[in-house]
Amino acid sequence: MKLIISIVQDDDAGDVIDVLMEGGFRVTKLATTGGFLKSGNTTLMIGVEEQNVNKVLGLVEETCRTRQQIITSPSPVAGSTGIYVPYPVEVEVGGATIFVVDVDQFIKI
Repeated sequence: MKLIISIVQDDDAGDVIDVLMEGGFRVTKLATTGGFLKSGNTTLMIGVEEQNVNKVLGLVEETCRTRQQIITSPSPVAGSTGIYVPYPVEVEVGGATIFVVDVDQFIKI
Protein backbone atom coordinates (compact mmCIF):
# COMPACT_ATOMS: atom_id res chain seq x y z
CA MET A 1 0.00 0.00 0.00
CA LYS A 2 1.16 3.54 -0.78
CA LEU A 3 0.21 6.97 0.52
CA ILE A 4 0.20 9.73 -2.08
CA ILE A 5 0.50 13.22 -0.62
CA SER A 6 -0.36 15.79 -3.27
CA ILE A 7 -0.13 19.54 -2.66
CA VAL A 8 -2.25 21.45 -5.18
CA GLN A 9 -3.44 25.03 -5.59
CA ASP A 10 -6.86 25.77 -4.06
CA ASP A 11 -8.23 26.62 -7.53
CA ASP A 12 -7.49 23.05 -8.68
CA ALA A 13 -8.44 21.15 -5.51
CA GLY A 14 -12.16 20.72 -6.20
CA ASP A 15 -11.57 19.40 -9.71
CA VAL A 16 -8.86 16.97 -8.57
CA ILE A 17 -11.03 15.63 -5.76
CA ASP A 18 -13.96 15.13 -8.16
CA VAL A 19 -11.80 13.29 -10.70
CA LEU A 20 -10.25 11.06 -8.05
CA MET A 21 -13.62 10.24 -6.47
CA GLU A 22 -15.06 9.39 -9.91
CA GLY A 23 -12.07 7.07 -10.37
CA GLY A 24 -13.01 5.24 -7.18
CA PHE A 25 -10.27 6.66 -4.95
CA ARG A 26 -10.81 8.03 -1.45
CA VAL A 27 -9.28 11.40 -0.69
CA THR A 28 -8.62 13.26 2.55
CA LYS A 29 -8.38 17.03 2.12
CA LEU A 30 -6.28 19.29 4.35
CA ALA A 31 -6.26 23.09 4.02
CA THR A 32 -2.69 24.39 3.95
CA THR A 33 -0.83 27.60 3.05
CA GLY A 34 2.05 27.89 0.61
CA GLY A 35 5.23 29.75 1.39
CA PHE A 36 6.10 31.29 -1.99
CA LEU A 37 2.97 33.29 -2.80
CA LYS A 38 1.53 32.89 0.71
CA SER A 39 -1.68 31.76 -0.95
CA GLY A 40 -3.95 28.93 0.04
CA ASN A 41 -3.34 25.47 -1.23
CA THR A 42 -4.72 22.06 -0.46
CA THR A 43 -2.92 18.92 0.62
CA LEU A 44 -4.60 15.71 -0.53
CA MET A 45 -3.85 12.38 1.08
CA ILE A 46 -4.74 9.37 -1.05
CA GLY A 47 -4.17 5.78 0.08
CA VAL A 48 -3.88 3.35 -2.85
CA GLU A 49 -2.64 -0.10 -3.70
CA GLU A 50 0.75 -0.06 -5.39
CA GLN A 51 -0.68 -0.98 -8.82
CA ASN A 52 -2.92 2.15 -8.77
CA VAL A 53 -0.19 4.71 -8.04
CA ASN A 54 0.44 5.58 -11.71
CA LYS A 55 -3.30 5.92 -12.37
CA VAL A 56 -3.69 8.42 -9.50
CA LEU A 57 -0.58 10.34 -10.58
CA GLY A 58 -1.98 10.55 -14.12
CA LEU A 59 -5.33 11.90 -12.90
CA VAL A 60 -3.62 14.56 -10.79
CA GLU A 61 -1.32 15.53 -13.66
CA GLU A 62 -4.23 15.86 -16.12
CA THR A 63 -6.14 18.10 -13.72
CA CYS A 64 -3.40 20.29 -12.24
CA ARG A 65 -1.74 22.11 -15.11
CA THR A 66 0.67 24.97 -14.56
CA ARG A 67 -0.33 28.42 -15.79
CA GLN A 68 0.98 31.96 -15.72
CA GLN A 69 -0.48 34.50 -13.29
CA ILE A 70 0.24 38.19 -12.81
CA ILE A 71 0.84 39.25 -9.20
CA THR A 72 1.69 42.65 -7.78
CA SER A 73 5.03 42.80 -6.04
CA PRO A 74 6.56 45.62 -4.00
CA SER A 75 9.38 47.61 -5.54
CA PRO A 76 12.87 46.75 -4.30
CA VAL A 77 13.33 50.46 -3.48
CA ALA A 78 10.34 50.49 -1.12
CA GLY A 79 12.53 49.67 1.88
CA SER A 80 15.06 52.43 1.28
CA THR A 81 12.64 55.23 0.35
CA GLY A 82 9.65 54.24 2.43
CA ILE A 83 7.49 54.51 -0.70
CA TYR A 84 5.55 51.45 -1.80
CA VAL A 85 5.63 51.13 -5.59
CA PRO A 86 3.87 47.95 -6.75
CA TYR A 87 4.76 46.45 -10.10
CA PRO A 88 3.29 43.42 -11.90
CA VAL A 89 5.29 40.20 -12.04
CA GLU A 90 4.34 37.09 -14.00
CA VAL A 91 4.78 33.84 -12.05
CA GLU A 92 3.98 30.21 -12.77
CA VAL A 93 1.24 28.75 -10.55
CA GLY A 94 -0.66 25.50 -10.46
CA GLY A 95 0.70 22.04 -10.95
CA ALA A 96 1.22 19.76 -7.99
CA THR A 97 3.93 18.67 -5.60
CA ILE A 98 3.57 14.96 -4.95
CA PHE A 99 5.13 12.57 -2.46
CA VAL A 100 4.61 8.81 -2.67
CA VAL A 101 5.47 6.94 0.53
CA ASP A 102 5.19 3.35 1.68
CA VAL A 103 2.49 2.52 4.22
CA ASP A 104 3.50 -0.05 6.82
CA GLN A 105 -0.01 -0.55 8.13
CA PHE A 106 -3.51 0.58 7.10
CA ILE A 107 -6.33 0.37 9.63
CA LYS A 108 -9.89 1.47 8.99
CA ILE A 109 -12.06 1.66 12.10
